[in-house]
Amino acid sequence: MAWGKGSLSLRTLFGDGTTEEAQIDENTWQSLEDTLIGSDFGPQLAEELVALVRGEVERIGTTKANDVSEILRDAVEEKLARYDSTLRLTERPAVVLVVGVNGVGKTTTIGKFAKFLSNAGRSVVIAAADTFRAAAVEQLTTWAERAGVAIVTPEREGQDPASVAYQAVEKAFAEGIEIVVIDTAGRLHTKAGLMDELGKIRRVIEKVAPVSEVLLVLDATTGQNGVVQAEAFLEHAGVTGLVLTKLDGSAKAGFVMRVQELTGLPIKLLGQGESVGDITGFSPAQFAKALTS
Repeated sequence: MAWGKGSLSLRTLFGDGTTEEAQIDENTWQSLEDTLIGSDFGPQLAEELVALVRGEVERIGTTKANDVSEILRDAVEEKLARYDSTLRLTERPAVVLVVGVNGVGKTTTIGKFAKFLSNAGRSVVIAAADTFRAAAVEQLTTWAERAGVAIVTPEREGQDPASVAYQAVEKAFAEGIEIVVIDTAGRLHTKAGLMDELGKIRRVIEKVAPVSEVLLVLDATTGQNGVVQAEAFLEHAGVTGLVLTKLDGSAKAGFVMRVQELTGLPIKLLGQGESVGDITGFSPAQFAKALTS
């Protein structure tokens, strides 16, 4: 796994071992902190990581600046590995609510996720419960066709989103479909009324089935505002995991570690492209390597 130019340029800072290596000095630590902040880790986490790396450098007694990137990678991986990225989909049907603000790639993520599940041998139905945006149902229908899965759409214009979600769960029970993936409107986390609607959808679903996962989709280019989004959705929607999208562009993505430390939410899926197969599960080792290469 790798992504675009937004990942840390530690090779530029510390070398790649093919030339004479620079030695560690005070400039090393300032350069590392500046690079971490520039990659959206935020000042607090950047300072913490620098302290961890510096302590390990002193412990092992290395003087080679090139070793810093490897030590940082291990520190990042250790932090990421504290959170369980397992998708909890054992209920039948397993109901997955997908939430997030407009523009983060939620619709495409749902299509990719449905294909991901289908490839794993699971039957899936999508609920097009984003009834507030005219094009949302049409777009999601296209993605359902690409994924080769069933979809439940509104029966009439302006249908209550919770009722669409409920119909999809009923269909899953009636036809023995294993997983229900429910789209929701792109909620602005500053709009209390819209956030309350998410709570209503969940309450209606839970009358007939538990919600297995609530996945919050975050744009990897969001930066520290992703922390604010995550905290709001955690409060209003009971988020259980994160999906990080748009990693194939100029994403810096360091903010997601701050999100994890503040909320305890694990990363469960990664989206890196435009095709229906461009989604993967989360690996702390691979993510740390891509972020620090």
